[in-house]
Order: sequence, then structure tokens, then C-alpha cells
Amino acid sequence: MLNNVVIVGGGTAGWMTATYLRATFGDRLNVTLVESADVPTVGVGEATFSTVRHFFDYLGLAEREWMPHCNGSYKLAIRFENWRGQGEHFYHPFERLRNPDGFPLTDWWLKLQDGQRFDEACYVLPALCEAKRSPKRLDGELFEGSLHDGGDRQRRTTMFQQDTQFPYAYHFDAAKLAEFLAGHGTDGGVKRVLDDVVEVRQDDRGWITSVLTKEHGEIAGDLFIDCTGFRGLLINKTLHEPFESYQDVLPNDRAVALRVPVDSEREGMAPYTTATARDCGWIWTIPLFGRIGTGYVYSSQFCSPEEAEKELRTFVGSAAADVEANHIRMRIGRNRRSWVNNCVAIGLSSGFVEPLESTGIFFIQHGIEQLVRHFPDAHWDPGLARGYNQSVARCLDGVREFLVLHYKAATRNDTPYWKATEDRQVPEGMAERLQLWNSQLPSQSTIYPHYHGFEPYSYNVMLLGLGRPPAHSRAALDLLDDAEARRQFAQIRQEAARLVEELPSQHAYLAQFQH
Repeated sequence: MLNNVVIVGGGTAGWMTATYLRATFGDRLNVTLVESADVPTVGVGEATFSTVRHFFDYLGLAEREWMPHCNGSYKLAIRFENWRGQGEHFYHPFERLRNPDGFPLTDWWLKLQDGQRFDEACYVLPALCEAKRSPKRLDGELFEGSLHDGGDRQRRTTMFQQDTQFPYAYHFDAAKLAEFLAGHGTDGGVKRVLDDVVEVRQDDRGWITSVLTKEHGEIAGDLFIDCTGFRGLLINKTLHEPFESYQDVLPNDRAVALRVPVDSEREGMAPYTTATARDCGWIWTIPLFGRIGTGYVYSSQFCSPEEAEKELRTFVGSAAADVEANHIRMRIGRNRRSWVNNCVAIGLSSGFVEPLESTGIFFIQHGIEQLVRHFPDAHWDPGLARGYNQSVARCLDGVREFLVLHYKAATRNDTPYWKATEDRQVPEGMAERLQLWNSQLPSQSTIYPHYHGFEPYSYNVMLLGLGRPPAHSRAALDLLDDAEARRQFAQIRQEAARLVEELPSQHAYLAQFQH
């Protein structure tokens, strides 16, 4: 058995890893986390993916425990604005498609278009987004319907169980979540060392034996986990693992962010992240309880930091006047391997794509759960590291492809930045898939073939929302009775209208838990 894990770096990645390992292995594993008091977290991961609910359930943390501490809110979807044209928008919801007569509703929508926008016709959640509704009733019950598994009970589950679809994710203050998890972790037995690492020591094989800290001396371990963010202190600077850039296909490499105070009661709280296309990239808007997180993701090839900050402040308006800007250099891509010798990189030190689909914390969670699945013993079976590296690399590569689709399918070309997307190369294998999608909407057999979190319905949403549908609807539908499809379209309209009337606003629901 391996008994001692040393995590270098705190933040969301470090504390998610520490608390998950303790929840899994308990006292059988000693977990020490070393973090500097002087290194700020990047903090762009304020919006999440729906699988994050598995993480909190696994730790046994109820929403009313952690959400108020982290200014948390619910996220039902991402709203894409101006990606197709000025003033146009559509939603990418956390909601699977219904399949009348074995064909997704998006296929039926293509055949039966009746003037209703595809996302509103095929999904319930866009109506809840427009009305700023909470997904839960005031008594804490998740709204009923075909979207969930019948309850909000606590479960010890993992992301490996993909049969349950949750209709929401979260927004939260990433720094406050790390702080909350630090308290939860230390209460649960994680040893926390607040200190600076001044040296990483290795044996003759190049394996890490210990880290030397400024005030606490040498800290030895069996397995070392690198959560040092873009610095990659262990994986890159010590072990010299090559980093493979994605910037040939995803050129956005910078961001500037603002934390803008807001009166949530007066303004209301939108239950979605907004991604607004701009001249040289896009702006995120994330509504938290009491403030908005916003930032401009852009390519330094087309925009300077000063221009980006000016555009972001103009976009936000007077509320941003006295708010300090945080400029971020993003390392877009992944390590060739995230597990090298006895070191595993998790979070930004492993890999990152721009936050367009809120996958930063998803990558952390996926990395942690894969580590548990491939956890080594004293024999250090090399097949475990190979399996881990393959899973992590495929997941990152798959999300890369899904994000490339956002740009390749976007129909705007009104600035040099957007014009350049037309000629940019795509990842290997994607060109063939794009060709297939010209004839029919994506299905399980035609999307990126390895697990990366996104299902065919997400690809359907982006192609239809961005204005790149197939040339024709499926010919098979001409031979089928459309009565059941029409019935389900009508049912969605009825369910959406009923839920908008019955559910409280997001602010009203969350206000009852504020301290």
C-alpha cells in the first residue's frame, strides 16, 4: 500500500483532490496539502458542468451548507449571445433530448419547423432561464418531470455512473469554495501546511522523494500531486514533461476578469452563464449571490490587454468603474502525460481549454476520479499510469474538438478575428465528422468517440444554434407519422409554462439560506 500523498498547491484543484481522497480512503491514506499563502488562485472557474453535483454528493455536502458560503447559484444552461448575429441568442441546457419514434426532437424540429426557436421547442429549461427561475421549489424539492431521477437525496456516486442527468450545475466563487473545502478537509484529517516550496527533491531515477519548504522543512511522500496551476511546478519544471499546445485550433490565450457588485434582489439572478461574442473573443457573465463575475476571453494575436480591459469595462458599464481588473495568461493545451513517475498533475497543471463550456472544474473532477480508479500500490504497475494518461488526454482532446465546433460553426465573420476562424485547421478526425454533420445531425456514433463529458444533444444544440444545420431533415421521418413528435412538442410547451408559474425565482430560493 501507498500511505502518504502530498498535494502541492491549494485552490480549487488542491482542495477538491484532498477532500475526495479522504472521502474515498479515509484514515488508510495520509493526505498532506502544501500551499503558499502568497500565490493567488486563477479563479476563472466560477461556472461548472452538471457532473459537479456528483462531487458534492460524494463528500456528503448539502447545498445549504456550502452554497451560501461561496455566493453560490444555480446554472441551468449557457446562453450564447451574438454568435450567429447581433441580438440573437440560444441556450445550451443541461437537458437531454426526447426521442419520439426513436429520433431526437431536434431531427423532428428540422422537419416540422413551425417558427419556434429550436431550443425553446425541444427543451423545457430555456423557459426557466428566461423567467430566472430556480430549479427547486422553496421546500428544496427538485422540480418534477422527465429531467431527473425523482429526488434530491444524498448519494455516494461517481462520474463513472452516467445514467443520471441533472438539470443544473452551479456558479460559485472559486476562492471561497477552496476556503470552504479547506475547512472541510482539515476537519476530516487532511494535514494543511501553509508554506512556500523552495526545492523539489528527486532520487536517482528522477522520482520525487520530498518537497523542501521554507518554514516547515522537508515533507516526504509516496505519491505527489501537482496542483500548482499553470506553473506546473512538479510536472513541468521538475519532471520536464512536454506541454502540447492547442493554440493552433483554439487561439484564445488571454483573459481579463472583473468582480462586479450587484443588488441581486433588485436585479434578479439569471440561472445561466452567458457567453457573448465580441470582436476578438467572447465575454462571460456569471451571476453569483451579491455580485457578477465577468471576463473577456480573447486572442493576443488580435487584441492587447489594454484594449480588452477597455472593451470589458464598456460592456459592463458604470458598475465596473472602481473594480480592479485581473489579467490572466492562459496556457491552452495539455501535458503529453499528466502522470509521470510518482507525480500526477490535476487541474490547470494538467491541461486547460478556454472556459467556453465551463469545463475547468470538470477536468479537475475527472482527473481525481480517474486517479482513484487507477490508484497505485507499492508495485507501481505502469499500466495504471498509461490508463490514466489515456483517459485524461482523450477527455481534454474531446473538449478541444467540441469547442472548435463553436468557432467553425459560428456564422459571423465581421472582424479579422472571426474571419480567421474560417481558415483555421481542425483536430485530426474532426473534418470527417463535420462532413457527416452536413448531411445529418450528430449522433452517438458520429461525435468524438471517447468520454469527454458532452453527449450528442450538445453537438445538436451548437450546430442548430450557430446556424449550421444539415442541408435536409432525415428522409426516414417522411415515412413516419409525426403525431407523437407533435404531441411531445406540445407537452414541452405546457410543462415549461406550468413550471414558470410554479417555481420561485432563483433569488427567492437562495435568499432563504443566506447567513
